[in-house]
Amino acid sequence: MKRRHKRIAFILVGLSGIAIAAYLVASAFRNNLVFFFSPTQVVAREAPINRTFRVGGLVQDGTLKRDPDGLTVRFVVTDTAANVPVVYKGILPDLFKEGRGCVAQGRIDAQGVFHAEQVLAKHDENYMPPEAGQAIDKAKYAREAAKTVVGN
Repeated sequence: MKRRHKRIAFILVGLSGIAIAAYLVASAFRNNLVFFFSPTQVVAREAPINRTFRVGGLVQDGTLKRDPDGLTVRFVVTDTAANVPVVYKGILPDLFKEGRGCVAQGRIDAQGVFHAEQVLAKHDENYMPPEAGQAIDKAKYAREAAKTVVGN
């Protein structure tokens, strides 16, 4: 082979390697990407059925129930407009309480029950995940707008 052919072959092999590496990085990024949805979006079926995502809002008062096994916990996450039942098997964070903000990561089944793999609680008095706070504010605004339309 001539020197020129060797150089072209080297460049083609290098470009192929870069393309394969870029594809592997992009597919790994896509598989690890987790989106956030509010309970209103989950109830409206905007959330994916067979993919992991996060749902966040407030833990509805009076819904926190523990199964006899001691690890399985059932509660409802709400954005004050819609509710999503959540089942979690594991140890909850110390700051997890009814009436406080939380974010759960997992999958939803065909019956609309969210099976959480991880539950995160807010870490101090003033913290609310930005997405959860926006979802709650949006739900309050929609509820107030509905009242003014009905009131007229």
